[in-house]
Amino acid sequence: MASISWYILLLLLSGQFYTTSGTNGVHDNTDCCHWEGVGCDTATGHVTSLNLTRLGLYSHGIDQALFNLTSVQLLDLSMNDFGGSQLPAVGFVRLSSLTNLNPHNSQLLNLSSSGFSGQIPISIGKLTNLVSLDLSNQYVYDNNGISTNRLLLWEPSFKTLVRNFSKMRELYLNGVNISSSGKEWCTALGKYIPCIRVLSLENCGLYGSIHPSFSSLCSLEVINLRRNTISGAFPQYFADFLNLSVLMLLELDLNGQFPQKILELKHLTTLELSGNANLMVPVHSLPKGSSLETLALDGTNLSIAKPSSFGNLRFLHALHLDARIISKELSSSLSTLDSLEELLVLLNESFLSWIGNLKNLVLLTLEYGDFSRTSKSWIGKLANLEALVILNSIFSGWIPPEIGNFKNLRILSLHNCSLSGKIPAWIADLKHLSYVNLSTNNLSASPLCRGSTYTIIFSSGALKIAVLDLSENQLSGHIARSFWQLQTLNTLDLSSNNFSGLLELNTLLRLRKLSALSLSDNKLAFLDVEVNNTLLPVLSKLNQLYLSSCLFSLKHIQMLDLSSNQIQGTVPEWFWKTWSHSLTYMNLSHNNFSSLELSSHFLPNKQKIPVPGHPINRQLPDYSNNIFSSIPENFSYLTQTVYLSFARNKLSGQLPDTICKARMLEVLDLSYNNFSGQIPPCLIEDVHLGILNLRDNSFEGKLSFVIKDQCTLQTIDLNGNKIEGTMPELLSNCSELELSSLHVLVLRSNHWSHIFTSLQIIDLASNNLSGVLCPKWFDGLTVMMTKHDTDKVVRGEHLSRGSYQNIVLITYKGMYMAFEKICTTLTVIDFSDNCFRGRIPDTIGKLVSLHVLNLAHNGFDGKIPNQIGGMTDLESLDLSSNQHSGEIPQELTNLTFLGTLNLSSNQLVGRIPESHQFGTFQSTSFEGNEGLCGAPLPKQCKSSEAPSEPNESKPSKQIDFILYLFSGAGFGIGFAAAVLTKW
Repeated sequence: MASISWYILLLLLSGQFYTTSGTNGVHDNTDCCHWEGVGCDTATGHVTSLNLTRLGLYSHGIDQALFNLTSVQLLDLSMNDFGGSQLPAVGFVRLSSLTNLNPHNSQLLNLSSSGFSGQIPISIGKLTNLVSLDLSNQYVYDNNGISTNRLLLWEPSFKTLVRNFSKMRELYLNGVNISSSGKEWCTALGKYIPCIRVLSLENCGLYGSIHPSFSSLCSLEVINLRRNTISGAFPQYFADFLNLSVLMLLELDLNGQFPQKILELKHLTTLELSGNANLMVPVHSLPKGSSLETLALDGTNLSIAKPSSFGNLRFLHALHLDARIISKELSSSLSTLDSLEELLVLLNESFLSWIGNLKNLVLLTLEYGDFSRTSKSWIGKLANLEALVILNSIFSGWIPPEIGNFKNLRILSLHNCSLSGKIPAWIADLKHLSYVNLSTNNLSASPLCRGSTYTIIFSSGALKIAVLDLSENQLSGHIARSFWQLQTLNTLDLSSNNFSGLLELNTLLRLRKLSALSLSDNKLAFLDVEVNNTLLPVLSKLNQLYLSSCLFSLKHIQMLDLSSNQIQGTVPEWFWKTWSHSLTYMNLSHNNFSSLELSSHFLPNKQKIPVPGHPINRQLPDYSNNIFSSIPENFSYLTQTVYLSFARNKLSGQLPDTICKARMLEVLDLSYNNFSGQIPPCLIEDVHLGILNLRDNSFEGKLSFVIKDQCTLQTIDLNGNKIEGTMPELLSNCSELELSSLHVLVLRSNHWSHIFTSLQIIDLASNNLSGVLCPKWFDGLTVMMTKHDTDKVVRGEHLSRGSYQNIVLITYKGMYMAFEKICTTLTVIDFSDNCFRGRIPDTIGKLVSLHVLNLAHNGFDGKIPNQIGGMTDLESLDLSSNQHSGEIPQELTNLTFLGTLNLSSNQLVGRIPESHQFGTFQSTSFEGNEGLCGAPLPKQCKSSEAPSEPNESKPSKQIDFILYLFSGAGFGIGFAAAVLTKW
């Protein structure tokens, strides 16, 4: 029985999860070791496993309480829904039983298909004794068929994640955006996980050829590299992987010749090569006793020398082939395969009668066929068929009636098959149907209209259809109310037809499981009838709604969000004529709008930027991420606007002073444009702005020094402009810019002569700062002196109607990267590209939680402080292009999480350290130091070679005044540039 402490912990943890029934399934009065998915040690009562896979749980993220389960050796949260939350930056290392190797159990972490997003944290890489890791992600496809990966593995990189996984035997990262070249990921696997048995990296953004270092992974049993942009010659050494059972290389760009020996591997059960058009696959003969269960060779340059040998595949369940190679001899062999359940054939002719002999076929997929002149009677022989998919083919007339014989049919897809006529009534007899796709045909009549016999087809209570797609047909008439009785519907697409009439929106409330609805491009009008608020949550699963042609009939819109689409052209004038008296929130961001259709009644001079207005509304227009090219000179129409964003457009010229007539404005975001001239003084002097974001423009001159006592500024971002001079001292009147709540200082690429301190991220790169660094200054950076064991995110700036989340762009591991959520664990100092000189103070070693230190391109000299070796959280260290001398401190080898090191272009001497991380760095990290020797440099060290003593410089007294300015400023500037709308 579990102890009371484990009981309380699991009880707290269970409260973070919800099921579709609204309960968490916990029985408070029972032993927690008997709860579903919980396993305990019988001797100690400690919880040793937590397996919650496929329980239909929902949560807003992983709670820190989970990491108190320190005895857990198996943690499986897969196939649940964590709502797109990010994985915690820290906490995983506290799962000590996943870190300490137990010879009797396999350490396993499975977070796959659970809706996580964002960067995979480095803390998972610290679980050094993991045997199995599955972070596979369900990537989604947009309207253009392009997949989007939610999880990222950039910083840390793939190499950084796996470098401590020497015990790993199974690695699944399907759908994780790794974006790595073949040399990088192959070399990392060969070096750090040489005994891996299962490798699954499907759709990970891998590119380039498979590096020869992959040949060292001779223990591999499963290789899944499907749907990457891998190219180059097929690796012949795959035939030497004697334990190989699964080889999936679908939709790559491999060339050369596939080795016949792979087909002779006795353990091979799955071979997928589909979509490698330049790969020659000569099948001389298939061995008797072959274990093959899945064989996919369609879309390759396949040749078959002995078709009869296909009869040896007695265990074959799935076969994908091109019809061009199916001869009568081959079809005769295939028709004897009694075990065949899945068949995909890409057609260019109609020799298909042999398929009727496959009595056990469950799934049949045919593409690019012409059925208009041939008999389709063979279809009716497939009595056990559960899925029929015929795509991009040609039929003549109605849907083949033979399909009505498939009483077990679950999936019916006849997309783009030139079908015409009515939808047949016999579909209502297919009681197991869950997926129906009849899109892109010429089906007519009115299968859904009121009074039609076809209403019975889709409103039958016996049908359990989850997905119904009838888009792009000629269906017409009214949509009957009885149609909405299909309460199992998850996806419904009726777009691009001729439906008309009035549709009451409350009828949608019956579709409790609906997650995607498209009624676009019809002639529908909508009636919004007041409904009981208790019914509204039933549409909580709806995440895709397409009603593009239906907006015109909605007369009282208050909030309109059309963001993140590909809408282009002109914003129509009827937007403003119809909604000018009701609209309070409008988001047209992330589109391709270029102009606005407006009469002088709504905006003088027909300007190109839409500025709707009405004195009774507090408006929140977002026009960011479009291609608008000019800005209105008269902003008097913005008198009730509290939030205004023109970010990331093509705006230029001077910003008119009339912007200050927007007296209610709390957020102004004009970032990433090409504005020039001086910033209007009124923006700082006398408006009620909370956030002013002018990042990456060409503003110049000095800031206003007249700031009122009631300054409300919380955030200013002037990054990437040409502002000069000192910061106004009266910024201290801005009480919301208190130092205690300031986490980020970004003054990059300006010409500031004053500096500020005590921050979590300090970016003073590319200024004209000079002098030497005082040792006492680092003593004040207390935030960077404490190890943080929390993934708390720095708060956004809160306004009266919403919030604005910080984002900062910094140089991180040699790349210019954006951090949308700044965790308290991320600490950065970037003084690069300035004129600092003298020695780096030893006190910098006190900053033990610092992650990034960049002092490159300055005039620092003397020895590199040994104390840097104690900053064990460092992931990136750049001291390049200075005048450092002496040897590289051996203590730097203690930086085991260092992913990027650059000591190039200095005056360093002696042997390069070889242990720990130093063995992973390239020669570019050390080039430009004539006195250095040893790997990875080509210069060999002499056994008697001794390093020369560095010439130390004395610090200048000038710094006392400059550093007084460092520590004497009682205010600062935080920077934020991306909107987190909570209006």
